[in-house]
Amino acid sequence: MSVIDGAQLRAPHSAAFEVVIVGSGPAGATVARALARAGLTVAVVEEGRALNPADAPRDGFTAMADLYRGLGATLTSGPAPMPFVQGRAVGGTSVVNGAICWRLPRDVHEEWLRADPALASALPWESLEREFDILERDLAIAPTPDGTAGRKNLLMARGAEALGLEHRAISRNTRHCRGLGRCLQGCPEGNKLSMDRTFLPEAVSLGLSLFSSVRVRRLLFKSGRCIGVAARAASGVAVQLQASRAVVLAASAVQSPLLLRQSGIRRPALGHHFMGHPGVSLTGRFREPVRNWEGATQGHEVIGLRREGIKFEVLGYDLAILASRRKGVGRALSRDINELAHWLDWGAAIKADAKGRVSRGLLGTRVQYALTGADMQKVRKGVAVMGCMMLAAGAESVSPGVAGWDEQVTDPARMAAFEHSGPLDPRAYAMAVTHMFGTCRMGSDPATSVVGPDFRVHGQRGLYVADSSIFPTNTGVNPQTSIMALAALCAHRIAHDT
Repeated sequence: MSVIDGAQLRAPHSAAFEVVIVGSGPAGATVARALARAGLTVAVVEEGRALNPADAPRDGFTAMADLYRGLGATLTSGPAPMPFVQGRAVGGTSVVNGAICWRLPRDVHEEWLRADPALASALPWESLEREFDILERDLAIAPTPDGTAGRKNLLMARGAEALGLEHRAISRNTRHCRGLGRCLQGCPEGNKLSMDRTFLPEAVSLGLSLFSSVRVRRLLFKSGRCIGVAARAASGVAVQLQASRAVVLAASAVQSPLLLRQSGIRRPALGHHFMGHPGVSLTGRFREPVRNWEGATQGHEVIGLRREGIKFEVLGYDLAILASRRKGVGRALSRDINELAHWLDWGAAIKADAKGRVSRGLLGTRVQYALTGADMQKVRKGVAVMGCMMLAAGAESVSPGVAGWDEQVTDPARMAAFEHSGPLDPRAYAMAVTHMFGTCRMGSDPATSVVGPDFRVHGQRGLYVADSSIFPTNTGVNPQTSIMALAALCAHRIAHDT
C-alpha cells in the first residue's frame, strides 16, 4: 500500500500493477475499490491534489482556483460559449459537487436499450438496481432532513406546492451533515461522503497505490495491447506505470477522449456525441432573510417537469459568488450586496438534445457545443416556471438575468409570459454546463461507438473506459450514482476477464 504525492517526487518513478486507473472520481474510485476487494494490485493516477477537509477553502473563487479544472471557467465554443464545470482533486468532482444522488431513471435506461438492444446484456436493469442498493447503503444516501435543509430549500418546496409541481428533498451522500452550505468548496468537516473520504481510503487499506498530482500524458501499447501509462508528476519528473491486466480510463467525458486520441486511438465516434445538462439560474429577493449560504448546499428539487427535460434545484453559493451574481454598479450594487441575506438562487438543469464534440485545438481543449431550438424552448420554460415558483414562495421580486427582458418581475402573470415571449437566442442567457456524457459512448457498432458492451475500447485489448463518456445519452438527472453503478459493472467485467 502506498500514497504518492507527485508534487514531492524528486526522481523518475516506475512501478508495475495488474490494473492502472486514470482518474479518481466516482468512476475511478468505484473500479479501484471493487478490484482491490477482488485481490488485484491496482494503481489510481490523479492529476489533482488531495484535500484535507480542514484546509477546504471558505470562498468559492479560491476553491475554483485550487480544486476545479480551468478555474471552473473553461468555455465551450459555439454561438453562446458556456463554462463547463469539472473538479480536479483526489476524489474528482465528488469533492466539490452538491452531493446529489439519483438512480438512473428507468425511462432513460429503456431509451438506451431501444436504440441499441445489445446493451441489455451489458447493462441489465437488475444488476444496476443491485449496485444502486449497495451504493445507497455504503454512502449513506438519504433525503435531506428539514433541519439540515435550511430556509432556502424549504422555500422551493413551498413554491412547487403552490404550483402543483412534484417535488422532494434531495437524496445526498452525507453523514452528520450540519448544513454548512460549503459542498462546492469541499466539506470542511468531511461529512460529505465523497470518494476521497470513502472508496479510495478503503481501497488504499486493501493495497491500492494512489498517485496524486500526477498527469497521464499517453497510454502505452505493445503488440496491440494497452500495457500502461506514461505520466508527468507535478514536480516535473516522469512516472511510468505498467499494467499487466488492464488500463481503465475514468478521466471524464472531456479528458478520456482526448487521452485516447493523443495515444493514437482512431475511432469514428471518438470525441463526438458530447452531451450535457446546461443550467440556467434565477435570483429572487425576499422580505425576510433567507441566507442563501446556509443550509444544505442543494437540498430540494422539483421533478414535475423531468420528463420534459427540465429539473429544478436550489443553488447554494458562498457570499463571494453570490455577490458576484448581482448586476449593476455604484449605489445600486452596493445596496444589493448589503442585502445579500435576502437574495435566493435557484437553477434549472436542462436535458439538452444538443450534441457537440471534444477535440484538441491550438489553444488546448476544445468543446464545440451549440444548443438546439428545442433546447432553448426548455430553457425559456425553465426560467418562466422557476420565476413563478419563487414568487409563489413569497419573493417580493425575481431577477431573470436575461438580456433584453425585464430586470425585475413582481407579477406572476408577467413571469409566466416569459415562456412564450422570452428570447430564444442563447446569448441572452448566462448558462453553464454540468454533467457531461457520450464522447466515448458504449455501443455494439464500432462505426458509431467507441466502447463495446464489454466496456473495452473497440479493437483494443486491455483498455477499458468506465466514466460518463460511455453513456449513450445524457440522463436529465445528476449522474454521480449512475456513473458509479456502471463503473461497478465495468470492474466486475475486468475481474472476470483473463
